[in-house]
Amino acid sequence: MIYDKQITYAFIDASNLFYGGEKNLGWKIDYQKLLEYLKEKYEISKALYFGGVEIHNFKYDYLNNNTVPIDNLEKHLVNLVKNEADKLNEAKLALIARHLQRVRFYLKLIKFGYELYLKPVKLYEQDDGTSKRKANCDVDMAFYLMKEKENFNRVIILSGDGDFLPVFKYLKEQGKEVIILARAPRTAKEIRQFAGSNFRDFTRLESRIKFIEK
Repeated sequence: MIYDKQITYAFIDASNLFYGGEKNLGWKIDYQKLLEYLKEKYEISKALYFGGVEIHNFKYDYLNNNTVPIDNLEKHLVNLVKNEADKLNEAKLALIARHLQRVRFYLKLIKFGYELYLKPVKLYEQDDGTSKRKANCDVDMAFYLMKEKENFNRVIILSGDGDFLPVFKYLKEQGKEVIILARAPRTAKEIRQFAGSNFRDFTRLESRIKFIEK
């Protein structure tokens, strides 16, 4: 495909950005500022955000939906607290309240202009008998990178996850410019090697995208 101008998309791996960034940075990310920065610096035309969400028995149709309908999930959680409060203990109510807060954060992201792809968080049993909650969004993000590849000629990846390397290499072979924006210590060695001069350390953006309490 021949482009009349440079078209840039941003793909955000929420889990990697949070655990590889915000949780270890010591400061919170202002996602409105982040989007504004990406538009100003790279002139992105679309920001795709991939993450997980707790749904608390919300009826989600995997076959007919590409993302959890977050507005409907908000109503479900509000009704759950309202109608089942007398049946739930304080710990459960606090958990639902925390997850409802996360849902409302996602609603804000939509208003800011992000395109959300959310998967229900699932409980996985570990070999040692413990359990772990995961949403496993890597395949979804890789899929959309491939699906959208004819619509951009440059892509900004907010993730340092080494599992994406085969996709990044393929995109580069197809003539796409791939820029990695991630926290250096949490970025896989092979991703750093692949990106070379196209690696950007996320920590240097603190003055631009730090969330400031009002």
